[in-house]
Amino acid sequence: MGNCKSFIFIVIFGLLPVYPAYGKNLGTIGMTYPIVEPDLVEEIKASIDYEKLAKVMEENRQNYKAKDIYALPTAIRDRTFFVDMTYTLDHDILGENGEIMYQRGLTWNPLDYVSLPGGLVVINSEDVKQVEWFVKSPYNKNRQIKLLISAGLAAPLIKQLNRPVFYLTKTIADRLQLAAVPCVITQNGKKMMVQEIKIDGSIYK
Repeated sequence: MGNCKSFIFIVIFGLLPVYPAYGKNLGTIGMTYPIVEPDLVEEIKASIDYEKLAKVMEENRQNYKAKDIYALPTAIRDRTFFVDMTYTLDHDILGENGEIMYQRGLTWNPLDYVSLPGGLVVINSEDVKQVEWFVKSPYNKNRQIKLLISAGLAAPLIKQLNRPVFYLTKTIADRLQLAAVPCVITQNGKKMMVQEIKIDGSIYK
């Protein structure tokens, strides 16, 4: 709430006009009275319903949905496949002085240099069965697992599961060749293993 007030004050002071003072002292003519005028800032502060403002901000947060969320269909069968993460540069990567650091055509595998502990799980959070499957699965208790959703809102799920939830993007789906949910992605040597899971009759893999 303090941040909201500070932001409002900055906006108020930023909008208040500042005029330079010109003129001469003409002396005193007639009777003078003290200038009594309301404090504009205090009046604006008093008119703000901070509780209502906080409620609106919370509603916006709860209803936030990523524009680039990538939807996937429900898995109709159990399927496991491997993805080669080898990547070939399609352009030169230059250094600060314009020299070529990495040349176009260079092929490399990021898994030669980094590892993915835990892995990823992707579900459709609008599908009650998929959410229930994740809750009952061992993946829910593994905090190294990153949970992504291909549909729905993250905020309610974050509250329900008390864990971070991320949105699946087309870039991630394409790179990992994802085609259906729920699916589990883990590192298997120098490749990524993708397991699509049909919930009905399937075991937790």
